[in-house]
Amino acid sequence: MTPLVDGTDEALCTRHDTALLDLDGVLYVGPDAVPGAPAAVAAARGAGMRVAFVTNNAARTPEAVAAHLIELGIPAAPDAVVTSAQAAATLVAAEVPPGAAVLVVGGEGLDAALAERGLRPVRAWRDRPAAVVQGFAPEVGWRLLAEGTFAVRSGLPWIASNLDSTVPTPQGLAPGNGALVRVIAEATGRRPVAAGKPETPLHDEAVRRTGARHPLVVGDRLDTDVEGANRAGVASLLVLTGVATAADLVLAEPPLRPTYVARDLGTGLLSTHSPVSRTEDGAWTCGGWLCVVADGGVDLSGEGDGVDGLRALCVAWWDGGPSHRPDCGSDDVARLVARLSL
Repeated sequence: MTPLVDGTDEALCTRHDTALLDLDGVLYVGPDAVPGAPAAVAAARGAGMRVAFVTNNAARTPEAVAAHLIELGIPAAPDAVVTSAQAAATLVAAEVPPGAAVLVVGGEGLDAALAERGLRPVRAWRDRPAAVVQGFAPEVGWRLLAEGTFAVRSGLPWIASNLDSTVPTPQGLAPGNGALVRVIAEATGRRPVAAGKPETPLHDEAVRRTGARHPLVVGDRLDTDVEGANRAGVASLLVLTGVATAADLVLAEPPLRPTYVARDLGTGLLSTHSPVSRTEDGAWTCGGWLCVVADGGVDLSGEGDGVDGLRALCVAWWDGGPSHRPDCGSDDVARLVARLSL
């Protein structure tokens, strides 16, 4: 499907058999639920959609994630949670013999995932590991990074759960696993194999565990959730409750463009999505909005659902192509998006 253009006159909760939901920024931010998210999950399930909870965060076990979701009013079993730690453990298991020691630069999420695969987590190079696996955990410090450096420098297989530069917290964005991976990379001159989004191992792990036939990836990040879905060749829904803004979407390059966009999870899964059409004179229209590209600039006018206006603006902008894009900068995009009252 062409990003945002085709739309659908059928709610996504009936169009797709399984929603692969990102967590941070989609269902919760820190300890708090995103407003409306628990009700949206319940309604999607009521319509027959299966739900899996898929996260690049390797710090917590599926049991801990499920317990957090239940506290927020989202019923979740541990086997419905798929983490980048599990995907990383699958990659490690393909590289080492059963029962092998694996040096963990991370926390209990990786420990549990390795144990599930019959591998033995250790924390020191002197324990003679057969591989190194690295994932975000708040307790990772210099000493553990040093142990990882010793092992990676020796040439062992090195798997990273994900390469996200930041992790969201209630106080704002903080350094993520990608930032910690770069510490070891700088010290060794090597780069790890990554399991998490936007790489496909985590998606493959989620599909394998859920049995999804027609999955929908739902996320709040363009460079992990949406790009990962595009790499896997499946549909994606961007929700504007987390990291990516409407302006980010307008400026997104082709690999980062989602199939659908919505304000939040409820409107994304439970509502139809308006198509974007081209008029005879070359403008783009969606709902009550019209977007015209002329004389190197963009004009957006209309009224109604601001997400429809965003769809029209995105498609008009993207239609120009990299060498013919409207002569606007990020400030101009911000001005146009402000009209939409998203």
